[in-house]
Amino acid sequence: MKTKINILVLTAIVFLATACKKNLDLDQKGVYNTDNYFRNETDAVNAVTGIYSLLEQEDYISHAETTFDVASDDYWRSGDHSEDEAIENLTYDASNAQVRFSWTYKYETVNRSTNAIINIPKIATMNEAVRKRSMGEAYFMRAFGYWRLMLIYGDVPIISESDFTNKTFNKPKSSIEEVRKQIEADLLKAVDMLPESYSATDRGRVSRGTALGLLTKLYMYWEKLPEAITTGQRLIDNPNYNLAATYKENFTRANENSAEILFSVQGLQNVVQNDYTIYYIPRAWGGYGFSQPLQGLANEFEANDSRKAATLLSVGDKINIGDGVNDQTFTSSLSSTGFAFRKYAVFYPFGSAEGNGVDHNYAVPLMRSADIYLLVAEAKIRTQGAGAGDALINQVRRRASTLLPPVSGAGMTQLIHERRVELAGEGERHQDLMRWDKKGIVNIAAIYNLAVSKAPIDQGKTVTFIRPKHYYYPIPQVEIDKAGGVLVQNPNF
Repeated sequence: MKTKINILVLTAIVFLATACKKNLDLDQKGVYNTDNYFRNETDAVNAVTGIYSLLEQEDYISHAETTFDVASDDYWRSGDHSEDEAIENLTYDASNAQVRFSWTYKYETVNRSTNAIINIPKIATMNEAVRKRSMGEAYFMRAFGYWRLMLIYGDVPIISESDFTNKTFNKPKSSIEEVRKQIEADLLKAVDMLPESYSATDRGRVSRGTALGLLTKLYMYWEKLPEAITTGQRLIDNPNYNLAATYKENFTRANENSAEILFSVQGLQNVVQNDYTIYYIPRAWGGYGFSQPLQGLANEFEANDSRKAATLLSVGDKINIGDGVNDQTFTSSLSSTGFAFRKYAVFYPFGSAEGNGVDHNYAVPLMRSADIYLLVAEAKIRTQGAGAGDALINQVRRRASTLLPPVSGAGMTQLIHERRVELAGEGERHQDLMRWDKKGIVNIAAIYNLAVSKAPIDQGKTVTFIRPKHYYYPIPQVEIDKAGGVLVQNPNF
């Protein structure tokens, strides 16, 4: 905050110093718009990099997006934010801060991407491979923005290229079917334009596998199961996106080398604050201590499943959080539930793992190949019958531990278990339960009512999941107000 104040003061001083001078005729320097910015390849690459930079915003992916999963049976919200408590208790309304926080960033993702899509083709001289890649990145990122909007709000406005050019941003909602078609169209273009992999200097950019992964997820939520199988299998069959050798290496400081990580929040520690993980770290270690895992999640792991130790910090566990001291012991005083997420603690911004303060890269996973393996397994079970997904489920289980018994004839019960333990803390549980509830595979209301005793202070509380109201969140009231009647609120809010 102090930095922002100093900049404002400096701006005021410069303005006052120049306002008294007359007849100044100076060329403006360093101010760009869409008419004068896209001049060369460097501008194109920087414009696309600017889309990725939104992922570092605290109220986009790192906080507002992860908070939506506290409604699930995996976490207790912790913290002192009333808006988080309302999300967890399903008592939120259109004024809820978490509901409104990331709306702007999602549409900023859409707008920056559309800006690149319109203007990169106009650059006269540019390496065509870089042009094609940059366009693919922009199409993917626009699809990702709409994907998050669709999952959270359902029907939302679509801003087309002509809307962007004509500055017609106040649009009514499009149907969820239209939004899905928009996402699909952008992802199909991204699949054709993106490279399969990158050199070390461009690590972290989205690849063809990233686009295939999100397209597979789209088809699953769209209930287009045959398309999900075909698309997901393209990723599974490509060695560029193989599962990592061990589960825990997806959550290490060197994890940018893992082929399994399809999409991640990249940053250089001590340069960009890692807001994504600070919420998971106990307060005594300098974090916020939010989203504390529940005993029910801990109980879900089978004996000999290495994913439990890699995912959760339990009382008595030791961890080096890279703060220049010896290993820390996790104690009961650090969490009301007795657990914290280990898988994100290693990304916490204390410097290097040795505690010597050296900057290091981090890449917090947003999508992994294992997710796609299990989605394809699910699609096969639901279209071909129990056992059809065994091979893929067993690949994921065998990677977790050779001591885990292989599944045989697995149905949805086994698949649901596998997704819960494999992807714990990665923002998938609440959305998984909702899409399964819509198809009658689970009873989300019963699951959530069983999960209400989340911590000592919440004993005896009841939660009521209302269908279809709670399948989507309300459009932020501030956006409804600004739209002047063009945007219509979601039903039941």
